Amino acid sequence: MLNNFDMREADLREQICQIGRRMYQNGYIDGTSGNISARIGPDRILCTPSGLAKGFMSPDQLIEVDLDGNRVGAVTAANANLKPTSEILMHLECYRQRDDVNGVVHAHPPTAVALTIVGIGFDNCVVPEAIVLLGIIPTTPYATPASAENRDAIRNLIREHDAIMLAYHGSLTVADNVMNAYLRLETLEHTAKIMYMARQLGDIMPLPPQQVDKLIDMRRQLGLARPGDAQRFQAVYGAAQADNFEARVRAIVREVLADLKV
Repeated sequence: MLNNFDMREADLREQICQIGRRMYQNGYIDGTSGNISARIGPDRILCTPSGLAKGFMSPDQLIEVDLDGNRVGAVTAANANLKPTSEILMHLECYRQRDDVNGVVHAHPPTAVALTIVGIGFDNCVVPEAIVLLGIIPTTPYATPASAENRDAIRNLIREHDAIMLAYHGSLTVADNVMNAYLRLETLEHTAKIMYMARQLGDIMPLPPQQVDKLIDMRRQLGLARPGDAQRFQAVYGAAQADNFEARVRAIVREVLADLKV
């Protein structure tokens, strides 16, 4: 998939509008909620406007800002009276903290948000695709939407995570391009629906530790691992892994002894 920098700006503007339509059609946003941005240069960000329905945007309504949030670039008749997204501080923080991030999507996926409202996080997630594609998904303490408080809530987490839940509020997904950031949103809400349904049906059966290890290795091989992944996975799955550690060591010793015919 093309990096934002490899696309013509006109094509990128159309892609952002397409993502806005998908978010609306899939029920990840409603009304004028949600926002999308993409890096189009070292210090230039293309973002959706505030107060505009993202499912019905046109490319010329998108707004270009610098890393301080100031409008730059050409002003069109379609966006002259519009302002950058009210969540611009949160978007800019993602770009400041991560040179590898070129796309940011903020949405209000209903199932995922509902889980945060009742205090259910994504720790001990048992959906293999989510473990590989998203890693550990933290939930921030509640912060007022569209505020510096919200920006501060994600500042440290975004350095280590590609998907974050904002308690009572929404989701934040980032990636090397804006389409991949959107696809991570799809995976996040799909995972939330599975976790919700599983809890309705009965107790969640944890994956065996050795299977989680395989998924973590797969994540690493795909180049999706983030710094500190090993420690975070151990913190979540470590107890089960520790319980299994002695058995694994004994199995290895038995194999070595068998090879030596002792």
